[in-house]
This record gives sequence, structure tokens and C-alpha cells, in this order.
Amino acid sequence: MLITSRDTGRWVLPKGWPEAREPLCEAAAREAAEEAGLRGNISHLEAGRYFYAKVLASGEEVPCEVLVYPLHVDKVADRWKEKHSRIRKWVNSSEAVRMVNEPDLCQIIAYFCADPRRFS
Repeated sequence: MLITSRDTGRWVLPKGWPEAREPLCEAAAREAAEEAGLRGNISHLEAGRYFYAKVLASGEEVPCEVLVYPLHVDKVADRWKEKHSRIRKWVNSSEAVRMVNEPDLCQIIAYFCADPRRFS
């Protein structure tokens, strides 16, 4: 599933910041629930990582590293925290690669979709 970012509307994966001493994979699961209404079993194995430039309110760009953790989705909520600020869409791997702007994220998506079982 892809979602739109709140600032630019580009297609991305749910992502965010860990809270306190939260394990990174658990932060990924929490963000998927908050941003896309997804619940399920999160892999403890990352599918990959990439960098992007986050634009702050001041206009300053800050490099951010994103670790991608696969989520086996068991439940898709009709209502969720950020429903009114994002669009979500289920797409196949080739559509996702065309929709996502970050080349490194496209590679991660393609790698994951080639054999998702390796992350179970």
C-alpha cells in the first residue's frame, strides 16, 4: 500500500520517528496504523533503507534515513488517525515503482516484491 505525503502529496510508504526506546520495527508498525490504518505482523528484518531530504517549515532540507520494514497486513481500518490528510492505495509492485519518486525506495519495493517470504 502506498500513501500520499501530507506536505507534497507524493506517493510514499508510511514512515515516521520512533518514540522513546521503541524498536524501529515497532515504530514502523505504529506509523502504518496511524498513517494508513493498517494492522498486522511486522517483520523484524528490514527490507532496505534509503535517504531523502525532509523539508522543514523553515525551508531547510534535512537528510533523513528511512528503514523499511514489511508488514503482513491483517486488518485495514475504515477510520484511522490521518485519514483526512492522506490518500491510500493498494498497488502492485510495478505500479508502485512508477508512482514513487525516490529511486532507492523503488529498488527496495522491487526487491521485496520479488520474494516477500524472505522477510517472514
